[in-house]
Order: sequence, then structure tokens, then C-alpha cells
Amino acid sequence: MSRSQASPFQERLVTRLAGRVPTTVEDPLLARAAVALVVVPDPDALLLIRRAERPGDPWSGQMGLPGGRSSPADAGLLETAIRETHEEVGISLLREELVGQLDDVAPRSPHLPPLMVRPFLFVLSRRPIVTPNSDTPYSMALLDLRAEPMVLCLPEIEKARYYDVQLVDRRETVEARGE
Repeated sequence: MSRSQASPFQERLVTRLAGRVPTTVEDPLLARAAVALVVVPDPDALLLIRRAERPGDPWSGQMGLPGGRSSPADAGLLETAIRETHEEVGISLLREELVGQLDDVAPRSPHLPPLMVRPFLFVLSRRPIVTPNSDTPYSMALLDLRAEPMVLCLPEIEKARYYDVQLVDRRETVEARGE
């Protein structure tokens, strides 16, 4: 991304991650996965997906980031994040759009498989055309990052359908429902 094309928010992201060394989790007992935090302009927003509901999938129906488990064909976890984002939402991320790697996350829960997730932050200079596949994402939203309160921008849907979104912070759960 060209510096001249970056918004003030995007510039702050780039500045704060410059030279930062992320914390990594190296545990051979954990499966490895990667996700992409995709920030887009006009206005600055973060791409979220709602995963399709499938029996046996511990992330079924949850809001999340595009990504998934590494494949033996991937050169590394950055390749995993790029490949999975393209497979799930049709966005071809470029290495020059990579701002940095964030700290690895290794959730410990009896409800989840043993897994380490490596997040990568990409800042795009344009809003991409999103073409979701029919397997993983059920729907998508852009989280407006301009100011609080954060606003979810949901695409239009058929009259017979509705969104049911659960928002959780450390103190309380708020359920938002809209048609």
C-alpha cells in the first residue's frame, strides 16, 4: 500500500506495528492455523465473516476472521492466511498489503481442538470485491473502525431472513437483532 493512499487510521496501524516482534507459540502438539485481519478504506473497516453452521464444527455460526488450518502445501502460515482468505471470500491478498504479524493465540478449551492461530494484518488501499464461496462463510460484515461505538455494517438480505448477532465484552453480553 502506498503511504499516500493510507488513511490516518491506517497510518497509525502501520506505525504501531513497525519493528514490533510478535509473541509466537511453538508447540508441536498444537495444530497450526492462520487468519487475516483485512482492513479496508472508505471508511476504514475490518472484514468479518459469519461461519456457516455445520454439525461437529466448533466454530459453527460464529463471527470471525477469514482463515483456517495450514496445509502441507503452504510455505508457511502467511501463505495459509492468504490462501484461506482467497478460498473463503475471494480476496487475493498481496504481500505488499501485509502490515505485520500479531501475537499467536492458543485457546485452551475442552470445546476446541488443540490449535495455535497466527493472525496477520493486511491494510488494503481499495475496497475489494468480495465473492464468498458457498462452504465457509454464511455472511459477511464490515466493522466500521472510525469511532466508538463500533458499528457493524450488514449487507441487505431477503425479507424472510434476519441477522442475529451476539456481542460480548468482559462485563456483559448484548444481543442485537435486526431485520
